[in-house]
Amino acid sequence: MTHEIRLAFEHPSARARATSPDGPLDRISVRDHVVEVEIGAFQAERGTTQRICFNVVVEVRPLTDAIEDDVDRILSYDKVTEAIAAELAEERLNLLETLAERIAERILWEPQAVRTFVRIEKLDRGPGALGVEIVRSVNDLKTKPITPHAATTPHPHVVFLTNTAIRSPNLARWLDQLEARAEPVILCVGRADVAAPQTGHRMTQRRVDLLAMEQNAWVLAGQDERCVVVATRTELDWSMKHGQISVWAPSKIVLDAVDGPGVATDDPVALAAWFAGHIEASDLLMIGEAPPKSCRVPVLFQDVAQSGL
Repeated sequence: MTHEIRLAFEHPSARARATSPDGPLDRISVRDHVVEVEIGAFQAERGTTQRICFNVVVEVRPLTDAIEDDVDRILSYDKVTEAIAAELAEERLNLLETLAERIAERILWEPQAVRTFVRIEKLDRGPGALGVEIVRSVNDLKTKPITPHAATTPHPHVVFLTNTAIRSPNLARWLDQLEARAEPVILCVGRADVAAPQTGHRMTQRRVDLLAMEQNAWVLAGQDERCVVVATRTELDWSMKHGQISVWAPSKIVLDAVDGPGVATDDPVALAAWFAGHIEASDLLMIGEAPPKSCRVPVLFQDVAQSGL
């Protein structure tokens, strides 16, 4: 038992040696790779970075042919650091466990990789290092669904509705026409026609502004049962695949985004334009609101008094 406890806290390379399967396997490793990143589920971990330490070991099949000193013939440790960087850039995460799973999966898609040990530790959250370690093999990938190719990702039709549009008697007819479109539909709204509370603090005001938009999203949902409020990318992906009209509740996606909006959260039109670009929408329709000066997707505009889309 003492040996097992000691081994549990050894470097992943020692764990790999002690638990190696039958047959010779080579190992590559990245030790004490420290990156500053925003991660964590607690409010104190938002809006700030902390040091995260990565220790990764990858067991690989030995090459049967001569290496010939050619870096393209091996699984380089650069692939490990690239996997870490790619997953950190994908989106802001709450859990080290999620990050470790994604890094392991990305590494194991490399042809030579057989098994990987991924240990991730937070260095600034306590008197010691707090972290997780996982072990995954290529056999584990066989039980996971294949990640959809980028070409299969839907490109939704994003629609921003002003409060006048939400109250309009034409709302149901607009929704009928949007529902008939081939691409998925995501609706965005601003705040209600009442002043949001002012906190006098940038980070807390950001939260208040986003929550005010979410309150108005629920107002829209109360206008028509086809409008379903969604907050996460997973929910959005499910909704788009199942033909549901979504109403975007912005807090989680905005706060979790690595490439967050470079606009103030008190500008809901500009925020909708950022969101449309963030999810690679096919276009953005503004009903009752003039389009922003710059947007990464095509913008259409319709006055709220007009009768059709």
